[in-house]
Amino acid sequence: MKNIRKYIFLAVGVTILASGCKKLEDFGDTNVDQTRVDKAATKALLTYAMQRTQVTNGGLVLNSDGAIYAQYLSEGPYLTVSPFNSTGASLNRTYWNHYSEILKNLNQVILFNNADAPEASPASNGSKSNQLAVARIMKAYVFWKMTDMWGDLPYEEALQGSENITPAFQKQELIYKDLLKELTEAAAQIDGGAGPTGDIMFGGDMNEWKKFAATQRLLMSLRMSKVYPAVGGFAATEFSSAVAAGPLAPSETLQYSFLGGDANNYNPWYNNYSVSNRNDFAISKTIVDIMKANGTGTDPRLPVYGEPLASGQVVGLTFGILLQTNIPNLYSVIGESLREAGSPAYIFTGAQVQFAMAEGAKRGWIGGGEAAAKTFYDAGIDASLAQYGVADPTFKSATGIVYNPATGYQQIATQRYVATYLDGWEAWAEFRRTGYPALVPGANSQNGTVVPRRVGYPVADATTNKANYEAAIAQQGWTNNGINNRVWWDKP
Repeated sequence: MKNIRKYIFLAVGVTILASGCKKLEDFGDTNVDQTRVDKAATKALLTYAMQRTQVTNGGLVLNSDGAIYAQYLSEGPYLTVSPFNSTGASLNRTYWNHYSEILKNLNQVILFNNADAPEASPASNGSKSNQLAVARIMKAYVFWKMTDMWGDLPYEEALQGSENITPAFQKQELIYKDLLKELTEAAAQIDGGAGPTGDIMFGGDMNEWKKFAATQRLLMSLRMSKVYPAVGGFAATEFSSAVAAGPLAPSETLQYSFLGGDANNYNPWYNNYSVSNRNDFAISKTIVDIMKANGTGTDPRLPVYGEPLASGQVVGLTFGILLQTNIPNLYSVIGESLREAGSPAYIFTGAQVQFAMAEGAKRGWIGGGEAAAKTFYDAGIDASLAQYGVADPTFKSATGIVYNPATGYQQIATQRYVATYLDGWEAWAEFRRTGYPALVPGANSQNGTVVPRRVGYPVADATTNKANYEAAIAQQGWTNNGINNRVWWDKP
């Protein structure tokens, strides 16, 4: 009632103001804040959108919830996500910040450029084609991450503002196919002009954006392996096309660089451990055990991934513990080099590409068969070790690591899991697709014996967009908004 009265009084006040003046413009610019702009330039929109990809809801890469879903990290004193309680906020995450803070701004970059608006002036914002290309590639990246988490999403009818506040949910299969089209077309429209001025990720280097688009296409194609498994089928064709387009080389990474000298742009793990002085998370015993399960009894990356204790050992905390547990001096936190103020977030890596190529060769999607699969697999391991500064050319030949065609799919998936450490949402998606490593919930699970297969739609959707929300559940063959429902590409 108080809010209703407040809005009535506000409406009355506006009416009185309007009736007491001939025209607002009679006052000239008296009431205009000269320090503010009416519309932001595309370089500012692009910068903001890119920054928000790493901080909105914890970011698309370095996200604590994602790291828990993938069992890279275990919770100690606060057991909020690992119980997998389907009514918890972490299991029904909001995605509206992704729409309002990231996608809306990227879409506005496209609208301004298509309208040749002064806000998109090439003189100060980069060539029109390159602005459009980067905005389209970034939109495709964000939508890909979102649809892999939730399933069907508002897509074609999204981002229309007040013109459509109840958008329909589009099927994930159609979203995937349109994203692949967008990535292909965006890369093709890159020209020789200046890159976008507001590109805080790659400094306007358009060759990096071409690699970004090709790498994403490669990984998206592989994600469809169970719905389009055939050699020569849709996924295989897209995969081969992505290879030809030039994804990352083994020694390359595409990363988001945080700023160690800027408190507004610290690595989120630095904020967690050093700024907030929290010890909520330790490296999970799940990944520690996986990294020790070989003939050497360890992995060169292990003391990088987890901080060794006084004993010199990296000690993982059992995932999904029943009782709250203090972490300091008992369990290893994230390694120091990965939680410094300026430590980067790895968006895509050369190691990921090599493991994708290994699986593509084993599936017959590209040539070379098992010999090529082994070559790519070995290169993936070498690339990952080099990425973390612990190169060891002998490790790929260790017992339990050396490539074996009979267990090739499992080995590729497991080494990919190790290589994508802390990129939890990606690792969780690949676990759902491949089944490896064989993750199981902890003792505190409230979801039975299964790891969730998706993130639930935000609870608010059931009331604010009820008809389309219910239609989305029905068109995916589900009976509810459950976290164990499988998205389109996730087949048993």
